[in-house]
Order: sequence, then C-alpha cells, then structure tokens
Amino acid sequence: MSDRVLVIGGKGTTGQRVVRRLEATGAKVAIGTRRPTDPRDRSFDWADPASVAAFDGCSAAYVVAPTDRTDHLDVMRPLLEGAMACGVRRFVLLSSSLLERGGPMMGAVHDWLAGTAPEWAVLRPSWFMQNFSEGPHARTIREEDAIYSATGKARVGFIDAEDIAAAAVACLTSSEPLNDDRILTGPEALSYEDAAGILSEVTGRTIRHVALSTRHMALRFEEQGLPPDYAGILAGLDETIGTGVEDRTTDGVAQLTGNAPRSFQAFATGNVTSWQP
Repeated sequence: MSDRVLVIGGKGTTGQRVVRRLEATGAKVAIGTRRPTDPRDRSFDWADPASVAAFDGCSAAYVVAPTDRTDHLDVMRPLLEGAMACGVRRFVLLSSSLLERGGPMMGAVHDWLAGTAPEWAVLRPSWFMQNFSEGPHARTIREEDAIYSATGKARVGFIDAEDIAAAAVACLTSSEPLNDDRILTGPEALSYEDAAGILSEVTGRTIRHVALSTRHMALRFEEQGLPPDYAGILAGLDETIGTGVEDRTTDGVAQLTGNAPRSFQAFATGNVTSWQP
C-alpha cells in the first residue's frame, strides 16, 4: 500500500522490530530518529518543527510518542498535521492498553487521529515482555535477582514486542485501513510473582518480586532519569494495574497477524542470556 513508511522511533523497542519486519516484506523504510547515523535515518524530534521534512515521500507512518513529556497531543499535532500536508495517509499509533480514546497522553492523540487522519490504527499493547530483558527490570534481575513494581499481586497480559511489531506491520501494509484500535496482549495474564517464578526456572536462580508503594515506585523511576511528572504517571499506572484492570487477554494479535502471540515462558527461555550476572 505504501510508497515509503516512516518509522518514528525506529531504533527503539518496537520501532527496530517494525523496521526489520517491513524490510522483510520489501517495503521501503525511513527511520525517524534524534541521532541519524544510517542512510535510512531522517532527523526527527517531536519538539523540532523542521522534523516535518522526515515525512517527505512517505505515505504511511508508525507513530511513537515522546517519552520525556506527557502533553502528547500538544507536541505531536503540528508534525502530524505537517505529515498529512506532505501526503502521509496512514498512521499507526503505538499507545497503551490503559489509555482509552480521549484519555490522557496517547489517548488524546488517538482521538485526534480518529477524527482527522484519512487512515489510521491505534495499537494498545499491554506491558512489554522486553521490560524484563531490555528495560528497567533487566538490570535489577541481573544484579539483585529482583523485580520491583507497585502492582501487588495483580496480573498483566505481558506481550512480546515482536508481536506488537507484527501487528503494526499488518496495519501499515494491509490493503484496507483498520480505522480502529486493538488491545494487544500475550496469551496469558501473569502477576509479577508469576513472572519471577518463570524467570527463576529458566535462570536457575531465585528471582523475587519486591512490592513497592506507588510513591516509592515513582522515586525509583526518577532515579532512573525520568522527569518527576512522567515518573509519577508510570508509578500511577502500576497502581492502576494493582486494581486488576490488566488481568485480561485478547485475540488482537491473532486478529491482525493470523498468529498466536508468544508466551512468557517461550520469551524467557529465548532470552535467558539477558539475565546472566
């Protein structure tokens, strides 16, 4: 469908996988990044109006919001409007399972795209399995045999970023636009204690889940370098998970890709080297 696809955040957790899968289909790809180093790279920063040039020659875009602020619609709308003026017709937004259309952060962008973009899709995945292997939990598993959260014993439908990327590519390349959102989960809902048990099994070590208060979780995020307001929102999402709202699974991945999502057991087995001390 697309002449060229711009993958914003194309070197991030989902973006790099979207790029690889798009190129495997033969699609032409441009990568939007703050630090261009590759011939495919185009300079892109949501706060820089000149970044609209990254959309030149593209008819579709994979859209990832900035992680250093929360007023997503205010900062993203000018460049999204510029993208449409450049000829981009299809937008696939990475949002979150907890963010409803019209809600905060990406929820506001979701609502705007649905009312403005010619063709659109919003992917709302649950928490990434890669948070354990590449994200904030990886270091504490390696160094402390511990996972920290403010979710209590609540369960989450953890999803592999590969499945998110596969869903994104399906939405970007299908002959007909989705013009809808999809909540994406893995095949089972697990608590962090359950995840720690599986990680203990595959690593041969005892991995424990340390339950924190929302306030202490926010402080941990700040220590990792996140702005206080964003750290507070992420910790608040943990608290929301603790109410049980993420204790669900969906068939969203299968609907979009035709394949079942990967299990946490398979993910952990395939990434065991990530947790070697």
